[in-house]
Amino acid sequence: QVQLVESGGGLVQPGGSLRLSCTASGYSLRYYAIAWFRRAPGKEREGVSCISTTDGSTYYSDSVEGRFTISKDNAKNTVYLQMDSLESEDTAVYYCAAGGWGAPATTVKDKCRESDFLSWGQGTQVTVSA
Repeated sequence: QVQLVESGGGLVQPGGSLRLSCTASGYSLRYYAIAWFRRAPGKEREGVSCISTTDGSTYYSDSVEGRFTISKDNAKNTVYLQMDSLESEDTAVYYCAAGGWGAPATTVKDKCRESDFLSWGQGTQVTVSA
């Protein structure tokens, strides 16, 4: 099973930016889809974005489209989530997850359903507050 570690969370003012990193150990992220999910206080976990490590195709939820950018560095076995124009509603614990092995582009095309992801990181807190 892929071991995933998130980093880069913290406290930021509204309108600010953060970059989250998701690094894998033990296995290459190639041939996986990598997703970012988040859970806000009192809410269910929701998918934010995901990327195919083969063709680079991406998916974004409506709530972050145009503000967040997901990218990958296969050489570093790392996926990033650049978050700009942050809003208080973005406050949540952010989790990265790996899934869809062997068919990552299909997983992305299917909007990265949570059930497709079997390996999860421990989460990193993002707080957007003045």
